[in-house]
Amino acid sequence: MSAATPLPDAASSYPRLVADIGGTNARFGWLAAPGAAAAHVKKLAVPGYPAPADAARAYLAGLSAELGSAYSAPRQAAIAVATAVVGDRVSFTNSHWTFSRQALQDELGLQGLQVLNDFEALALALPHLGAGQLRPHGALPQPHGTLAVIGPGTGLGVGGVVQTPQGWQALAGEGGHSTLAPGDDFESEILRAVRKAFDHVSAERLLSGIGLPVLHRAVAEVLGRPVAEPWTAEQIMDRGLAGADEAASRSLDAFCSLLGGFAGNVALVLGARGGIYIGGGIVPRMEERFFASAFRARFEAKGRFRAYLEAIPTALITDTLVALIGAAAAIEQETGC
Repeated sequence: MSAATPLPDAASSYPRLVADIGGTNARFGWLAAPGAAAAHVKKLAVPGYPAPADAARAYLAGLSAELGSAYSAPRQAAIAVATAVVGDRVSFTNSHWTFSRQALQDELGLQGLQVLNDFEALALALPHLGAGQLRPHGALPQPHGTLAVIGPGTGLGVGGVVQTPQGWQALAGEGGHSTLAPGDDFESEILRAVRKAFDHVSAERLLSGIGLPVLHRAVAEVLGRPVAEPWTAEQIMDRGLAGADEAASRSLDAFCSLLGGFAGNVALVLGARGGIYIGGGIVPRMEERFFASAFRARFEAKGRFRAYLEAIPTALITDTLVALIGAAAAIEQETGC
């Protein structure tokens, strides 16, 4: 995160701008005063703007017109981005956007700007989530110890958060690019088919919006029904959920199973005994199909560590604005108020 000078009191650092920027959409929100939830949330299409500064200015211009004399320029901001954050230059993995953190702060006239990985923001939000924002497999996760979140969206994000005497500390990483492991012979055949085109099959390669067409094409090949042209993720989801195509339906089943195995790996690596949360935009579209899938069985299928995994709760995040909560928490951590 970029350095921010601590301010004398909380009120002087408001209003605050928060944003969650993925490969497809950018969500902006407004924090008017201490203790306020993000309001005036707007979703802008990433392809419609040259860079984040343009999208932010468009959002702020619309907000200014909406609030009139009640509007004042933001003083602090936090932006969660779907890419690794190292140094001043930020380049998105799955979109054309790139920007300088310092230049963006200067362009928006901010006193302080935090730029963090989107799953770092999601992780910071986890301790604040309530029952109305989650749908669990059984018991709700409890905010203690270590928590983790995985999220198939345009890409596949992974994040964690650890409880310390100084508060919750986020763990940023790029776990979605770790190597994907099969759990049975059918999945081994799927990965064998994918390796014809890609020498490294990461989890994101199949468990994401950009990966679902790759997964479907491999499943169709394994079933002996190769497709001439790749289907879109939307086509696969719609036809698979409707039961209108066997390869699409089997692709969704494989997606859930592989995701369960991957989630179990994340739980073991981070020691996330407080819970594993599933974010992103893909799984919520599956609705009951996901909860009837082999996700949880595969999550627990870790041999001698089955009992360890059985005790870890898993839950789907149903609130689409959770990353904005984490972005707000990032400002509070940086400014101390």
